[in-house]
Amino acid sequence: MWDIFLTSVNAVVPIILLIVLGYLLKRINFLNPNFVKTGNKFVFRVCLPCMLFINIYDKMDSFADIRWDVVLYAVVIICVIFGLGLLTAVLTTKKQNRRGVILQCSFRSNFAIIGLTLVERLGGDSGIAGIISAFSIPVFNILAVIALSVFTEEETAEIQTVKPKHSIKNILLNIVKNPLIIGVAAGLMFVGIREIERACCGGEVPFRFDTHLKFLYTAVKDVKAIASPLALVILGGQFEFSAVKGMTKEIIVGTAWRIVFAPLIGIGIAFLLSEYTNLFSFGPEIYPTLIALFGTPVAVSSAIMAGEMKSDEQLATQLVVWTSICSIVTIFFTVFILMACGLLAI
Repeated sequence: MWDIFLTSVNAVVPIILLIVLGYLLKRINFLNPNFVKTGNKFVFRVCLPCMLFINIYDKMDSFADIRWDVVLYAVVIICVIFGLGLLTAVLTTKKQNRRGVILQCSFRSNFAIIGLTLVERLGGDSGIAGIISAFSIPVFNILAVIALSVFTEEETAEIQTVKPKHSIKNILLNIVKNPLIIGVAAGLMFVGIREIERACCGGEVPFRFDTHLKFLYTAVKDVKAIASPLALVILGGQFEFSAVKGMTKEIIVGTAWRIVFAPLIGIGIAFLLSEYTNLFSFGPEIYPTLIALFGTPVAVSSAIMAGEMKSDEQLATQLVVWTSICSIVTIFFTVFILMACGLLAI
């Protein structure tokens, strides 16, 4: 049990420490508001797209490796949680720019950063986890753009009123122009090119981005390497303890959804379907991926995206911090329960 607890701690605490670093640097005026604002844009528009591209390109070698039952289950449950989170967000607050943040927190986990590491430490199949990331990350980002677009508010210059931007055209444009979606699309495109080459060249891949354009691949990978730590430091620079008082209800609801209700739905339904139906058959190699997909704290990029899309960035930052802290406990108990049920082999 101590090893399980250390796994949870080692997966989550580094994130918290980097956020604390950013907060302390802000408190001593080492980080100024202009740096934080520019750093946010740099992470969102450059670093995170590079990270998503490399994650997909490196971890998804072939479409033939896809285990479609796990992919289908993951996508459907994410959409189910999105629907339930939408209802919860509307009932929780009347503030438009907070509803999208709560909704995003309900379904969007930190699978790319914490999740993949957690899968390896829990003895899961990292290959399956990598493939799931290639599908879940686009779904997360598309749904996040929809959530934040639907509930975004904008002030007009002529009339000082707030109006929601619900236009389907605006939502579709936000999806197409979103840097994270572009990074995912580029990764999938290169995987597709690799598949075409195999089909045309008898299984051989004459051109590989990471070999024939290694200088460019290395540069993109170096940018990817700074994405997570820089994003976390920037988040720490935005964090305000005083803001908790004005958004306590939203923080509690968002945190509960991300680390309690989402894993309960995602893992619980998987167990019921595997045990009592013939629709799916998930073994001990799959459950670590489900824990990582549904039970990890909200994605770091969620706060950055919220700020870029005119939602409540402070609430989004608070949710990153509090879901990260509380997930140490919930991940531990999730792993403990699944071990007791014989569903994990660590």
